[in-house]
Amino acid sequence: MRKILFVAGLCNLLLCSATLLAAEKSVQKTVTGWVLDSSCAFTKGLKEPISRDCALSCAKAGSALVILQDDGSIYWPISDRMPAVGQNERLLPFAGKRVTVSGKVYTRSGSHALVIEKIEELAAK
Repeated sequence: MRKILFVAGLCNLLLCSATLLAAEKSVQKTVTGWVLDSSCAFTKGLKEPISRDCALSCAKAGSALVILQDDGSIYWPISDRMPAVGQNERLLPFAGKRVTVSGKVYTRSGSHALVIEKIEELAAK
């Protein structure tokens, strides 16, 4: 019985270790693009927001704000704190505007998430 418990414990330890090692690593990156609501980013095929008022209205109604890079890549702003906190409040001043954002980027199965360290508004193109 002790051997079984020992082997089960060892397997559990190895599984937990493998899970931690498989966690996605971050890379420092700077992203330039538009802050707009996630719904429009996916359903409208926009290259930039319809308007600042539209982006603000959707965000205030609960749609998550994202950063739409010029090449069409979408970056989901995330928190690195636990428990995690939403990033809309931080992004609201930039809704519908062009920004440069620096921070840690995590990529998983084609999705990009960004922990914002610095954000600056840019002049519109």
